[in-house]
Amino acid sequence: QGILNLGTSENKLCFDLIEERLTRPDMNYLQPHLFQYSDTQGTRSFREEIAEFLTDYARAAKALNPDHITVMNGCCAVFATLSTVLCDPGDGYLIPAPYYGGINSKTWLYGGIQPVHVPLFSEETDEESHPFQLTVEKLEDALQRAKKQGIRVRALILINPHNPLGDIYPAQLLKECLEFAHRYGLHVIMDEIYMLSVYDDTTFTSVLSLDCLPDPERTHFMWGFSKDFGMSGIRVAVLYTRNHEIQKAVNQLAVFHSCPGPVQHVLSQFLRDRDWLDNVFFPTNKKRLKEAQNILVDGLADVGIPVLKSSGGLYVWADFRKVCKKSQTFEAELELWQKFLDKKLLISPGKAFYCYEPGWFRLVFSDSVDKIYLCIQRLEQMLHSHAAEPGANNTSSSADALCNPEKDSSDQPSSTPGEDVSQLKNILVY
Repeated sequence: QGILNLGTSENKLCFDLIEERLTRPDMNYLQPHLFQYSDTQGTRSFREEIAEFLTDYARAAKALNPDHITVMNGCCAVFATLSTVLCDPGDGYLIPAPYYGGINSKTWLYGGIQPVHVPLFSEETDEESHPFQLTVEKLEDALQRAKKQGIRVRALILINPHNPLGDIYPAQLLKECLEFAHRYGLHVIMDEIYMLSVYDDTTFTSVLSLDCLPDPERTHFMWGFSKDFGMSGIRVAVLYTRNHEIQKAVNQLAVFHSCPGPVQHVLSQFLRDRDWLDNVFFPTNKKRLKEAQNILVDGLADVGIPVLKSSGGLYVWADFRKVCKKSQTFEAELELWQKFLDKKLLISPGKAFYCYEPGWFRLVFSDSVDKIYLCIQRLEQMLHSHAAEPGANNTSSSADALCNPEKDSSDQPSSTPGEDVSQLKNILVY
C-alpha cells in the first residue's frame, strides 16, 4: 500500500546468498586488532585482498599494488576527498550529462568545484552509432566553452558502466578519452562502481585493464561494494591511484572516512572465497539482473514506453517524452514525476541527472519480481488516467519513437536541467 521505490539504485536480488555466506564460521572469527585503531588507509590484509580481487576481476594489465589502495566509507567519500586534493575552489571538472547527480554535492561540499557538462542527446548523427553517445569532439567543445567562461578545468569524470544510461564505454572510446585528458593535463577519475553488474554479453573494459595508460599519474580508479555486492549499507569503497603525492593527501582526509575493522574482515572473507564468487554469487547475480531487466523492459513496452538499450547497472533509462501533457519542458517532466508519486510510484526524473532532454526517467529493476510487476501496474494506471485528461498526448509503443527535443531559434534545448526545483531535493538517485 505504500510508495514503491524504484528510484534508489540498490541491488536487492541476492541477499539470500549473502545471508547464507555470512553464517559460515570464517565470518565470526575476529581478532583483537580489528577493534583497535587501524591504518586509516585500510587494514593491510584487506587492501591485499582488494588488490588481488581487482587484479583478477578487472582483468588488470598488471597486479595491483596494495600500497596504492585507500579504503573509505563509500564512493561519495572518494569523490569528496579527490575534489579537495586535485582542485582549487572554483575549478571545474568535465562530466558527460546525464550523470549521477550526487557527484555535484560531494565535489562542491569539500572542494568547492563545479561541473562542466558535456551534453549528450538521444538524436543520432552520421558520426554516432547510438543515442547519448560520448565523443572526444564533445569533450573538446565543452572544454573550450569552459575556458571562454573563465573556468579552469582540472579533471574529467567518467562513470563506466554509466549511471543512468546503463551504457558501457568501448575500449577504443575509453582510450581516446584518456588521450584527450593527457593532451590537456587533466586528471581522470574513473567511477567503475557497476563494474561487475554487467548482464549482457557486452565486453566491459576497466581502466585497470589498459596496459599502457597515457598518464598513469593522473588516472584514478574507484570501486565499491554497494552495487556489485548489493551492500550499499556497508559503506565501503576503494580508491586506487599510482600518484604518491595525491594518495598521501587523500590519506590525510581518509581519517574522517574510515571503515570499521570488523567490516573489513568480513569483506575480506567474501573476496577470498573465489569458489563462492565464481560459481554461486556472480553467476546468480548476473542471471537475476538480466531476468529482472527483461521483465521491466517488456512491461514498459507493453504500456508504450521505449527504453535505451543497456548492458550494465541496475536500471533502465526510459523515454516518457510522448507522455508529457504539455510541450517537452522540465516543468512538464516534474508534473509527470508528481503524477507517478501520486500513484505511489517513485522513479527518478532526468532533471535529477542533469539530462538536457526533458521526459527521460530512470527506473531501477534490481528488486523482487512482485515489485516490478506492481510498478508496471501502477504505471499503466497512471498513464490511463493521464491519457483521459484533456489535451494529453497519446503514448507510442514504437521503440524508435525517439523524437528530437524542442529547441529554440538558437538551436539550444528549450530548457536546461540546471534550474533549482525544490521537489528534486527529496528524490533518491543513488
